[in-house]
Amino acid sequence: MLFDRTFDVATDNLAPAHVPGDTLRELEQFLYREARLLDERRFWEWDRLFTDSGMYWAPQQHGQANPFEHISLFWENRMLREVRIRRVENPRNWSQQPPTRTAHLVGNVMVEGLDRQGLLVVSATFQVSEWRLVQRQLAGRYTYKLASQEGGGWKIQLKRVDLINCNDVFANLEVFV
Repeated sequence: MLFDRTFDVATDNLAPAHVPGDTLRELEQFLYREARLLDERRFWEWDRLFTDSGMYWAPQQHGQANPFEHISLFWENRMLREVRIRRVENPRNWSQQPPTRTAHLVGNVMVEGLDRQGLLVVSATFQVSEWRLVQRQLAGRYTYKLASQEGGGWKIQLKRVDLINCNDVFANLEVFV
């Protein structure tokens, strides 16, 4: 998946999607639960929210069209997410002594439409307070491509993290935004 240029990251030219109010509430609860898993450092449970081919992406430029023609802050498939989780949770990881703590605030959840594959595109604004010896603020917009599951529920095919200062110089982004 990392080098699969056919992986569709586009979130434009969407077909309209009208979801009932209870589905919108379900989507909001899904995003809030995802944020809680990250705040509680339940990274393995968080990783299971993704489809097998799901990708986690933070562009390095505003309006970046894809992760293939320009560097990204991160572009991670399941294997790279698992490597990061193992590194962050390793008791000998000095950069996590003390461990990074976060508080995610997610809002303005909007259903954007359906992509060419029929995945539901949902966006939300976020603010993350992160602390490990010093506190920093991260903010921006999440864009998700969500696959509905048989029997109910959602899985993440793509999570795009557009930081408002994406082209800034960052200290390590150790944990997931």
